[in-house]
Amino acid sequence: MGSNTIGKRFSVTSFGESHGKHIGVVIDGFPANVKIDEDFIQAALDRRRPGQSALTTQRNESDRMEITTGVFEGKSTGAPITILIPNKDQRPEDYDHLKEVYRPSHADYTYEKKYGHRDHTGGGRSSARVTAGWVAAGALAETYLIDQYNIELSAWVSQVYDVQFTERKPFGRTEIDASIVRCPNAEASDKMEAAIQMAKEEGDSLGGIVSCYIRNFPVGIGNPVFEKLNAQLAHAMFSINAVKGFQLGSGFDSVKYKGSELNDSWEDQSGETSTSTNNSGGIQGGISNGQDIYFDVAFKPTATIGKSQQTINKEGENIDFAASGRHDPCVVPRAVTIVEAMAAIVLLDQILA
Repeated sequence: MGSNTIGKRFSVTSFGESHGKHIGVVIDGFPANVKIDEDFIQAALDRRRPGQSALTTQRNESDRMEITTGVFEGKSTGAPITILIPNKDQRPEDYDHLKEVYRPSHADYTYEKKYGHRDHTGGGRSSARVTAGWVAAGALAETYLIDQYNIELSAWVSQVYDVQFTERKPFGRTEIDASIVRCPNAEASDKMEAAIQMAKEEGDSLGGIVSCYIRNFPVGIGNPVFEKLNAQLAHAMFSINAVKGFQLGSGFDSVKYKGSELNDSWEDQSGETSTSTNNSGGIQGGISNGQDIYFDVAFKPTATIGKSQQTINKEGENIDFAASGRHDPCVVPRAVTIVEAMAAIVLLDQILA
């Protein structure tokens, strides 16, 4: 499969560009005769879409999706499912000033050196705009995970800049979405919102961390050695724009402990096998162990900022550059839904194995 496809049994092929006519996905391997909940898929897209608050890009896309193949009388047929999402609020002229410029920390230079040609309108294929299709595919996968396995999956913002919320437990999406920054703690949410607003006013940007929690996932899922469940999750998360880090369970904090302090001891409670702690994050040896799966995804600050920066143009000349247009001062509130979607895609692909 090409680099635009993720998954083997449940495979998702992404297509489209930031300012093209459509973006979307072609999904293969979704089980037949399953009722398709279009409202659930649309709700996921609504959570990701731009223009939903003063803290996000003001590009106004409704992201109303259309399923064009693979569904008959409301149920999957077993054939490939195509989901189209139109780009309505296109303003390619906003990016004319980028034709000759390589933006700092963007894919402009690398894409041009690899392909000899690039779409400068919003980044084209490298734009986070294309993740809308991934969210639709992930929501479809999640409906199956819920219906067939009662799997609960949710993500939230646990850090923006230096503001942290470290409580580790499953939160409901209603609770998460009550916050404009999708942090389920009022005090931390207010501080995060203030930090993002200040960065926006300064023409700057902030990064953060999205945490994800998965409950009721079956034991024994994952395929060592090179298709470990945690490796597949890491691959999916690093496929998301602006991701710079992934950690499972105790993650990087593991180095602070001795083995005797960190090991998860097995125990039997009324015939149920479990661990006394869950520092492994629900995966051992690349295989799910029946405990809750949890991980964190770190996002760098948005590369496009209004402050003047030094860069070069196609002629190799040093220039000062300040971006204009519509951009998120912090991507993590909208990235929550993308993290959930990519996790659901991986989980279903691994279950179907």
